Amino acid sequence: MEAIGRAAVAEDAVRYCLFAATGSGGEALLRRCAEGVAVRFAPLLAAYIWQRQPFRLRYVPPRGETPAHLGGTTLFGDNVEDEWFIVYLVREITREFPGLAARIDDNDGEFLLIEAADFLPKWLNPENSDNRVFFYKGELHIIPLSETQEQECDPSAANLTILQALTLLSSHSEEFLAAESIRTAVYKRISGYPEKIQASFHQAHCYLPAGIVAVLRQRPSLVAAAIQAFYLRDPVDLRACRSFKTFRPEERVMSVVTFTKCLYAQLVQQKFVPDRRSGYTLPLPSHPQFKAYELGMKLAHGFEILCSKCSKVSPDSKRNVLSGPLWERFLSSLKEKNYFKGEMEGSAKYSELLHKAEDYFQQSVTKPESCVEVSPGDEILTLLQTTTIDLKELEREAGCLPPEDDDSWLELTPDDLDQMLKEARSESLQSTNEEEQKYDLETVAESMKAFVSKVSTHEGAEMPWSSDESHVTFDVDSFTKALDRILGADSEELDSDDLDEEEEFDFSDEDDENFDAENQRPDQEVSPNELICSLKSYMNEMDRELAHTNVGKSFTTQKKGASSVKAATSENTAHDSGAEDTELTPVDVDMNLVANLLESYSAQSGLAGPTSNILQSMGVYLPENADHTGSVEQQNKRLS
Repeated sequence: MEAIGRAAVAEDAVRYCLFAATGSGGEALLRRCAEGVAVRFAPLLAAYIWQRQPFRLRYVPPRGETPAHLGGTTLFGDNVEDEWFIVYLVREITREFPGLAARIDDNDGEFLLIEAADFLPKWLNPENSDNRVFFYKGELHIIPLSETQEQECDPSAANLTILQALTLLSSHSEEFLAAESIRTAVYKRISGYPEKIQASFHQAHCYLPAGIVAVLRQRPSLVAAAIQAFYLRDPVDLRACRSFKTFRPEERVMSVVTFTKCLYAQLVQQKFVPDRRSGYTLPLPSHPQFKAYELGMKLAHGFEILCSKCSKVSPDSKRNVLSGPLWERFLSSLKEKNYFKGEMEGSAKYSELLHKAEDYFQQSVTKPESCVEVSPGDEILTLLQTTTIDLKELEREAGCLPPEDDDSWLELTPDDLDQMLKEARSESLQSTNEEEQKYDLETVAESMKAFVSKVSTHEGAEMPWSSDESHVTFDVDSFTKALDRILGADSEELDSDDLDEEEEFDFSDEDDENFDAENQRPDQEVSPNELICSLKSYMNEMDRELAHTNVGKSFTTQKKGASSVKAATSENTAHDSGAEDTELTPVDVDMNLVANLLESYSAQSGLAGPTSNILQSMGVYLPENADHTGSVEQQNKRLS
């Protein structure tokens, strides 16, 4: 992933770059695009709570073979949904600004291809995928190898430069559109946005110090930094929580706090007992508001840890960026897009939305040189100095709080897990009712034979997803030559190990006579026809010997005038071994294969096993054995 001259991505980070599709874009043009992106997507981004870092576009000057572009890296921490929300944003940006082409990756490389791994062309692999996957005009594009060579790019190099890729993409975008199956797999992962944003939030009652309530009303996104500080606390951090200097427990009020589900889960699952010197005491677990007290106590510790890591600052230490033409254009665009939802200016709801917009503008829109980067602790201390806290008003509001959200989603029962697996299986089969599906035994047999015919490599075995692939070819000449080299008179000399082993055997006189007879003409080679006739005679002799045994009863034979699997499915019988003089009926290979597979599948008793694993890898799903008898015949009847 060093193809465009960038360092490796952190393990929990996502990197995104937006280039001018023509490959050349001036600084002024790209900065205008960045401002347009900020204004266009402000209603979504202003209300979003990021786990670690926000989505942020910055102008990146040209360097080496990499042209100037808009780029950024976002740490998403434990919330992988932040990463996929950014994928959605990048796609929508290329749709809204068709002059931009975007690529996105993380420490796994082209993780979009990983999502569609089952549908990728065989030529595409991690070694040659650099600078080939782009979002352009709202669609996913993949630049193939063949087109690279046709466009006079270096055919010996598997990778493209960014300039080469952008040139190809701008002139052949329709040809490079990713296959529908690939696009469907990727788009399914980001489906549901932007409505999905609200579904990712969780509101809960928290018994908090009044100062924290006031801070969160100004900057709701600071809840993420506080939870992160508490979640990653160490003994040094907890020293500041022995005696709270910033958020005393005496002035606590009940309030509603908005989390993301990931942040809420991190906070509620932490087992923590406060220091008795801190003053934060908890009621009994049976108390109806115990959870609110506990959540508030944990949040207070997180905020106190943040403030303990910085010294108090004056309001003037942070330059005021909420002024100037850029902010005016930004605020005007929000009003045009009905961001304030008709609220009266100065109302509580209007002020809350305005604070969110200010927070987003300061964190994501302003240029690095226009403001001083401050820590979350500095933000909190500054807000405490500039915000008036009305404790009586907060207590009155606590008396009419909206109900908190149900957190039953935290618990996953075995039945819920089974339901999720069934839904995933149903989606893969493109059916909502699993019982109504048709299971074709011929498909099972053909899939297994196709799997066996595949040649595996060091990268693993290839799973055939369709039985329509070409059948295995049999080269008679190559086969006979191979046998000739093994059994013929001109076979290679045995090595010393083989000679030693032969000396250990005592050959009978009869064997010696046969051996001498077969070597009467040492200089004359055995012809292929003679070799095949000899093999046939051996096979016929074996058939005659086995006809007197019960081996044949273990196989299913073909029925005349009917197809192999379907006929044997209706009546599973073996040929009569007692009819020695009658013509031997050929063994039904397909039916024996399916019968053995079903018997092995039934022996798994619903657990994972080799049969189900292999068949499911090939896209073949067998029905449940509802009668629990394990009888192959009964399964055959049910499947017919």
